Amino acid sequence: MPSPSSAADRPGTVELAVEIVSDEEMALIEAALAAAAARPLLSSAGRRGAQLSCAAYSAAGTGGDIEDSPPPRRPLLARFRERRALAATDITATEWCDKQMEFVLEHGKPERTEAMKAGSIRHAQLEQEVVERVDIAIRSAEESWAVKFMNFIVGTNQLLLYGMTREIPVIGFVEGSWMVGVIDEIRVPLDDISFHPILVDTKTRFKPTVPSEAQKRNGRLQLMCYKYLWDNLISEKFPEENFFTYFDLDPNYLLSDDVKWYIGSLGFNAKTFEDVLKYFKVSCHTLSRSQDQLLLRYELQADHSLLEEYWFPYDARWFKDQIQEVLSFWQGAREPKFVTEDERWKCNLCKFASNCPMTAYPCGQ
Repeated sequence: MPSPSSAADRPGTVELAVEIVSDEEMALIEAALAAAAARPLLSSAGRRGAQLSCAAYSAAGTGGDIEDSPPPRRPLLARFRERRALAATDITATEWCDKQMEFVLEHGKPERTEAMKAGSIRHAQLEQEVVERVDIAIRSAEESWAVKFMNFIVGTNQLLLYGMTREIPVIGFVEGSWMVGVIDEIRVPLDDISFHPILVDTKTRFKPTVPSEAQKRNGRLQLMCYKYLWDNLISEKFPEENFFTYFDLDPNYLLSDDVKWYIGSLGFNAKTFEDVLKYFKVSCHTLSRSQDQLLLRYELQADHSLLEEYWFPYDARWFKDQIQEVLSFWQGAREPKFVTEDERWKCNLCKFASNCPMTAYPCGQ
């Protein structure tokens, strides 16, 4: 835990809690937490027409008896995210490649590359520039959510006081499904005219090249997820009862002394989980909806030099189409699709390529 003076030594620095969770504690909260791990404009209709369906390689039409057919599999959402929220990175990973997402869910994530590790390190550095993390033990799903809500409050207070904050957790109900995310950075405009904050996502690149359109499209989708979640929190659209029911949470849960101490150190007095949620909702009401112009920053991993700043507008119709397309995959309404012909280069980066029908049965063969 940092010394009491460490946060005060740097103007604008605030303390955020880090959750130290044992294996036993994780067993308690696993059902309630989404992996809030990390992070488009071809229309979804165009992509649907161009993509191949994995159903082409199914056993349908072989003439087998109904009694011999295997029972239908449960949707991926029920199998892998039951009582949990989809992360914004679940959404973007699915948009990148349905089939790769299916492989990850059923076989586990491949070992992280050096580039991925470097990206995580850079995000941690950016966070440490504005926040000081504090160790705190949690004992339940309610306490884990309480700490996340308090981190939101601390971060948004920093935004109002200093004009910038980073690593802000957000949650919301999107097209009938719960979603969570962590916004890289939020800035107040420097022109002193607009009170609407700017949402920023920073991505690191191993080579000094600008990203492809597919990579930018994926980044656009991620930031639009964050904007949707942020704006819905601000507009008082948090479905409280649905939240308690879906995640199986007790609003009257009594917080532990450790969590109450942390909350008290921030100037709040909370005894129950519901007390924290009330503070969270009040904090949301003090904020403004985000700007429609969103910012993707691309840095070179070697020296953190800026490769490109890419501004783009929020497109509500396009975003809704993308989310519905992704959710239809997670909900089992359609088979996973392969990447389009002009994005086959993604297969060269995929650790599952040797087991994928896309590479076993190339397009047109």
